[in-house]
Amino acid sequence: MHILLIHQAFASIEEGGGTRHYEMAHYLSEAGHHVTIIASPISYLSGKAKKKIRWKEVEAVNSNITIIRAFTYKALHRSFFHRIINFLSFMISSFFIGLQTKNVDLVWGTSPPIFQGVTAWALSGLKGVPFLFEVRDLWPEFAVDIGILKNKWIIHASEWLEKFLYSHSDLIMVNSPGFVNHVKQRGAKTVEIVPNGVDTGMFDPQNNGLGFRQKYHLDNNKFIVLYAGAHGMANDLDTVLDAADILRTDERISFVLIGDGKDKPKLIERAQAMHLSNVIFLPIIPKTEIPEALAAANACIAILKPIESFKTTYPNKVFDYMAAGRPIILAIDGVIREVVEKAQAGIAVPPGNPMEIAKAVLALVDNSQKCAIMSVSGRDHVEKYYNRAELTKKLVSILERLRNPNG
Repeated sequence: MHILLIHQAFASIEEGGGTRHYEMAHYLSEAGHHVTIIASPISYLSGKAKKKIRWKEVEAVNSNITIIRAFTYKALHRSFFHRIINFLSFMISSFFIGLQTKNVDLVWGTSPPIFQGVTAWALSGLKGVPFLFEVRDLWPEFAVDIGILKNKWIIHASEWLEKFLYSHSDLIMVNSPGFVNHVKQRGAKTVEIVPNGVDTGMFDPQNNGLGFRQKYHLDNNKFIVLYAGAHGMANDLDTVLDAADILRTDERISFVLIGDGKDKPKLIERAQAMHLSNVIFLPIIPKTEIPEALAAANACIAILKPIESFKTTYPNKVFDYMAAGRPIILAIDGVIREVVEKAQAGIAVPPGNPMEIAKAVLALVDNSQKCAIMSVSGRDHVEKYYNRAELTKKLVSILERLRNPNG
C-alpha cells in the first residue's frame, strides 16, 4: 500500500520534536508499505528553516519512505497573523505536491494545524482513496482555552472546519483516549485509538548520562530535574521557574530545560532577572540525543497549564521519560495522570502549583530508593503497554482494513 501523509510539523530523529510519525513510517516500511510524507522545512519548535526551499525538496530515507519538504512561509513565530499565513502556505503547497504524487492508496492527514486536514481531504477525494484523519490535539479548543484564539468569527469558522473534517473522514485516529468523546460529539463516525508511545529500544535505563553532563558542563554531583520539549504558552514553564525559585538555596538541585519555542527568550530573560543560578537552558537537540539527555537526569518533569481541556492529553514526553527509567514529576491532570499513577512511575502534583513541584523534587532528592522503584516500574509499564513497535502493529491493521474494508 502507498500511504500519503500530510504533516506540516513532521520531524525526523535528526531533528528536535516529536518523532511519532517518523518511527511509525519505519515500522510501516518494514511491513512492506510505502510512505510518502509531505512536510514543512520549518521546525515547529524553533520556527527556523533547515534550508531555503523554492517549491519542494525530496529526501529518500529508504526504498519505502520518501519525505518531500514543501515551500512554507517561514515567519511561524512572528505573530498569530503570520502563523496563519504559515499554515495556509503549507496547505496550498502540499496540495499541489500531493496532486503530483502517483499511485496513492490512502491519504493520512494529521492535526494540528488543522488546515492540512483540508489538503488531505481534498486529495483523498480527487484520488478516490480513503481519508484517515488523525487528531493529536483538540484544535481549536486548546487554542481558545490558552487564549491564542480570541476572535469569535475565527473561532466559529475553526469549529465549523473541525466538524467538517471529522464528519468527512473515513476514519478518525486519536493518540489519547481522552479525545474520543470530543471527536464523536463533533461528527466522527469511526474512531480508533493509537496512543502515543515510545521506541523503548532507544533508551537504556542503566545509562548514567555522564557523557551528556560533560558535554553541556553539568555538575556530576547535582540532582538534575530535566524538562525536554516545547517552550510555548501551553507548557507553563514559568511555574517551573517559580519552583526553582523556592528551591534556590538547595545547592543539591539543578533544573535543566531543553528545547525551544516562542516563549523561550522570555523565560531566559525572567530567569536572569530572578537570578536563578539553579536553572540551565539548553538548546533544542535531535531525538537521537534525547536518550543521553534523559539518562543525565535524576528526575523529569512534564507540565502543562492548569486548563480543563489539557486533562485529555497524552504528552509524548511522558512515555520517553518512562522508557528512560526516570521518575516523573507530573504537573498535568487527567488521563496521563492515570497512566503515571497506574505505572507507579512518578509523583503527580496539581498543575500550576510551584510549591507542590518543589515538594515533589525534595521527596525524590531525599529518597533514592523511591526513585529506583519508580524507574523500574515505569520502564516495565511502558514496555508492556506503550511500545511503539506493538502500537504500530495496530496502525498497520487499521490502515489495511481502511484500504480494503471488505477484504
